[in-house]
Amino acid sequence: MPFILAFTNSNEQQQRWWQRKRAKEAPMEFQTHHGAKGIALEITFTAGKSHNHPLMAFWVEDTAGNYLQSLYVAQSIAQGYFRHGDASTGRWQPGPLRRPAALPYWGHKRGIQAPDGYYIPTQDKPMPDAVTGPTPKADFILSTNTSFEKPGIINVFMEINQSWDWNHYWHNNKFPDDEHYKTSSQPALVYKTTIDFDNPRNEYTLKPVGHSHWSGATGELFEDLSTITTALDIAQEVKVRIDF
Repeated sequence: MPFILAFTNSNEQQQRWWQRKRAKEAPMEFQTHHGAKGIALEITFTAGKSHNHPLMAFWVEDTAGNYLQSLYVAQSIAQGYFRHGDASTGRWQPGPLRRPAALPYWGHKRGIQAPDGYYIPTQDKPMPDAVTGPTPKADFILSTNTSFEKPGIINVFMEINQSWDWNHYWHNNKFPDDEHYKTSSQPALVYKTTIDFDNPRNEYTLKPVGHSHWSGATGELFEDLSTITTALDIAQEVKVRIDF
């Protein structure tokens, strides 16, 4: 237990340093699905006090829970290639890496299983460039488009996860033999909002609705968030606006 406390304190110091560093930066603006003839959406992400290089994905589903399309997926996940993916030389180098615990709810919803059994893209079969891009360092504004026309009601989701955010429940010895859990720490969080295009509002706020499986073994959504602490502060606010 003392080891865990020391690690947590160090992590908090790192978070404070990172928060000061990004305070001067304006929101990053970027676009996905450029030219798509569906519905234009603008997603505004405000980083929270625990934000430190998380991975994330945004996607839409119908009201029956059927996956419709991804709006944005972090580049390393979408391409199966990480900046720190290969440690074979004793130093981290760019390379392919499998991270099934990173965004498992999105991966299972997308429903494409790779030959190794994981529901994430591979370097050989990456997602198209139109849906991905470098992970924003902090606040960002994403302009995107659906591939479908006015659908009635849709649900917009975000899944977000960052490594090394251990806490007293999700500690580094909870599943000592699970290599994928060790890359996730607190499990990925899932946020959601519902848009009714027959009764539209100016703005919608995505709220946390659960967490994903801690090692990505299943596509379950666990609604109990009582064990989640700092991970709830990775995002301060996430909003989506319809651009009619």
